[in-house]
Amino acid sequence: MRKSWLIKKLNKKYFLKVGNKTFECQLGLGGLNYSSKKIEGDKTTPMGKWYIVSLYYRPDRVLRPKFKNKNVLKINPITKDCGWCDDIRNLNYNKYVKINNFASLNFNYERLWREDSAYDLILVTSHNVKPTIKNKGSAIFIHCSFSDNRNTMGCIALKKKDILILLKNLRANTFIKI
Repeated sequence: MRKSWLIKKLNKKYFLKVGNKTFECQLGLGGLNYSSKKIEGDKTTPMGKWYIVSLYYRPDRVLRPKFKNKNVLKINPITKDCGWCDDIRNLNYNKYVKINNFASLNFNYERLWREDSAYDLILVTSHNVKPTIKNKGSAIFIHCSFSDNRNTMGCIALKKKDILILLKNLRANTFIKI
């Protein structure tokens, strides 16, 4: 499959196009927004070209993904103490955090170990990294769709089976254009 993935809108629905394959997806409840205007918590999906930088998966629900090509992505199992910092006041903003290390601290984070299956597979995008700019949006993931296919808070959601298809053929330096 190609290195470039493209989000397209057709009849009020969004689709991810990869080569000759098309997958229905859900985006942020607030619609699309220019990345320069993205604000933490605005529920929009930032437009731009974002690289796929790492993968997190729930080992109790999904087998460790294998790639045709070696060293495509760093693969990380999700445990009960995995989180993602979305607190603009914290030095770890828009970064992975171990929650148990911060039990006594007061900051906002998103728990990666969830009861639903939305985070069984998470592809982390390069949105707002290198450098990370406070309040410009965190945790813009490609993750599994919700059971009711509702919109996300800014991420891109696909059916789990579709993500697994994409992972099998993932290449180094794969990027998504929104």
